[in-house]
Amino acid sequence: MRATETRTFDAELQFPMLQVVDHEGNLVNDTYKSEMTKELAQTFYRQLKKMRLFDRKAVNLQRQGRLGTYPPFEGQEAAQVGSALSLDDTDWMFPTYRDHAAMITFGQSYNILANWNGRIEGNVPPKGKKILPPSVPIATQLPLATGAAMAAKFQGDTAASIAYFGDGATSEGDFHEGLNFASVFKAPVVFFNQNNGYAISVPIEKQMNSKTIAQKSVAYDMPGVRIDGNDIFIVYFETKKALARARSGEGPTLIEAVTWRYGAHTTADDPKKYRDQQESEQRRKYDPVTRLELFMKKNGYWDEVWALSVEEEATEEIEAAVKEMEMMPPPDVNDLYDHMFEELPWTIAEHKKQYLEHLRGGTR
Repeated sequence: MRATETRTFDAELQFPMLQVVDHEGNLVNDTYKSEMTKELAQTFYRQLKKMRLFDRKAVNLQRQGRLGTYPPFEGQEAAQVGSALSLDDTDWMFPTYRDHAAMITFGQSYNILANWNGRIEGNVPPKGKKILPPSVPIATQLPLATGAAMAAKFQGDTAASIAYFGDGATSEGDFHEGLNFASVFKAPVVFFNQNNGYAISVPIEKQMNSKTIAQKSVAYDMPGVRIDGNDIFIVYFETKKALARARSGEGPTLIEAVTWRYGAHTTADDPKKYRDQQESEQRRKYDPVTRLELFMKKNGYWDEVWALSVEEEATEEIEAAVKEMEMMPPPDVNDLYDHMFEELPWTIAEHKKQYLEHLRGGTR
C-alpha cells in the first residue's frame, strides 16, 4: 500500500485579491488603464452617488415609520453598480433582498421602495428587463439563475445570467447545486458573491474554514476570481470578462467581491450586539464612493459643479419616487394569496376566506 502524498493549498496565493484603484485613489494596476476614461468614471460616480442617497433615504423612511423593515447596502455600492453596468440589456438578473443598487442600475424603478411597504408593484421590472424579484430565502436564486442560463443556451440565445448572493449563502445546499449544475452544463452564468464578512450576525471565520470564497470554484472546475469589491473598476472589468466568457460557451465563473456593510443587516436588528461598530467606521477609509472621487481628482476628471448637479438630480428623482410610493393605496391582502397557484388548494383558499372575514370584523 502506497503512502499518500500530502498536498497543501494556499488559497490566498492562488486567489489573490485583484485591484485596479487602491483606497487612496491611486492606480495600482495598468491592465485596464486605457479603458478607464473620464466618461466611464463619471458614469460610475453618478450611479454610486445616486445609490448611496437612495439607501440613506430608505433607512430614514423606515425610521420615520414610512417604510417597512429595510436591508441597507451602504458600503457595497461599487460591487453592485459595477457588476450591473457590465450586463447587456437582454441578460438575466437574480438579486437578493439587499441588491437594490444592482437592480436600479440595471433598469428597475426607484419604486422598488414600494416592495418594502407590501406593494407588488415594487417588484415589477420595466418591459423587456429580466430582473427577478429579490430573493429573501438564502441561495434559492442560484439554481434558478443556472436554469435560466441553461434555457438561454438551449435556445441559442446569447443572454447570460448573474446571480447575487452573500457569504452566508455559500453554506446552503442551493449554492452547491447551482454551481454544480452550471459547471456540468457549461451554463452562461456568473455567480457574484458579495463577501461582507457577516452572515447576519455570524462572522465568516465562524461559518467556514475556507480562507476565501473564490476557492470554492475549484470543486466545480470553474474559474474563480477574488476582487476588491470597493474598487468599482475591477468589479466592472472582471464581471464583464466573466460574462464574455459565459457567452462564448466556456461556462460559469465564481466571483468573490470583498466588501463591507456599514450598517445593520436590516433595520430590525442592532449590529452593536454582534459586531464592533468602531471597526465599521474605520473601514470607511476604504469607502467605494470616496475612492472613486479621489481617483477622479488625481486624474483631472473631477468637476465640483458637475458633482453637485449629480447630487441634486438624484435627490429630486428619489423624492419623486417617495411621493409616488406614498400616494399608492394600501397593499391588497389578496396579493398574499393570489400569486402562488393557478388554482388555490382548498387549505389556502380556506385560510384566505377566514383572514378576509377577520379583517372585515366578521370573526376573531
